[in-house]
Amino acid sequence: MPNPTVTLIRCSDYNRPKIADAVKRQFKLLGGLEKFVSRGDTVLLKPNFIAPRSRRCATQTDPAIILETAKLLKDFGAKPFVGDSPAWTNVFTCVKALKLEEPLKKLSIPVKQLNKPKKCRIGINNTKIGISSVALDADVIINLPKFKTHQQLVATFAVKNMFGCVSGKQKALWHFARGKNADDFCELLIAIFKFLNPALTIIDGVVAMDGPGPIRGRARPLGYLLGGTDPIACETICCKLVNINPQDLPIIKTARQIGFGFSGQDKIKIIGDDFPQSICTDFKPAKPIPLRFSFPHVCKSVCKQILLLAKSIKT
Repeated sequence: MPNPTVTLIRCSDYNRPKIADAVKRQFKLLGGLEKFVSRGDTVLLKPNFIAPRSRRCATQTDPAIILETAKLLKDFGAKPFVGDSPAWTNVFTCVKALKLEEPLKKLSIPVKQLNKPKKCRIGINNTKIGISSVALDADVIINLPKFKTHQQLVATFAVKNMFGCVSGKQKALWHFARGKNADDFCELLIAIFKFLNPALTIIDGVVAMDGPGPIRGRARPLGYLLGGTDPIACETICCKLVNINPQDLPIIKTARQIGFGFSGQDKIKIIGDDFPQSICTDFKPAKPIPLRFSFPHVCKSVCKQILLLAKSIKT
């Protein structure tokens, strides 16, 4: 296999023209937009909409990246839409928290809840899992995750974002069913990623999150957009940027064990801007908590989701 390529684009803030240029460079450096998308394709833009927090919290993918990617695709002749199945409440409430409703409406970009699960058999064990038919019906998926720490998985950069295509509270149930062992859970995450096969991943690391992620960590400037077609290579370079040992990430460790992706960091080709001579050495790790949700936790999570959905309907 040829050595994988990861794009590294410096971007100091979310100024829309800067982000537009950075997103265009991502595609251009990796072979051009037409390599990934054809005119007329329905394209799912899959951001990280985990909970309805504003952009200043760095909990969700920043709206500038979503908007500029959508605009680029639409101008090309594709049919992008934004979709997710957040852990808390729904995609519409998360969009509202980011003040994305009107900008997306002006671009005529639909927002869709990743619901209507279809039972799919994935992975070498043919695990049956409910994946949103809305995601499955898309011609192309562009993965737009957020660069952040994670109390259960150290940090998440690329692979886990596709777990959002598992509809509703099934995600909590899978934490219970496969969370006893990190390798088992990460194999599930990798199997979902492989099954959905996003054409490209672009990671929002302009403002990252450290500390107790993925929801309540600290927003801190990092200044990069990263991209590539090999998610493990992307995760490896993300680790290098913030002084994390890649083998400390359960996802990278599991990927190496099962032969998925490319984690040999010395052979990953970085294109775009030069890798910084001085990396971030004060990136605060997340204090680890158990990966497996207890059964009472799952029940509480389901009840809380119902209450949040009822509240969002009323408002």
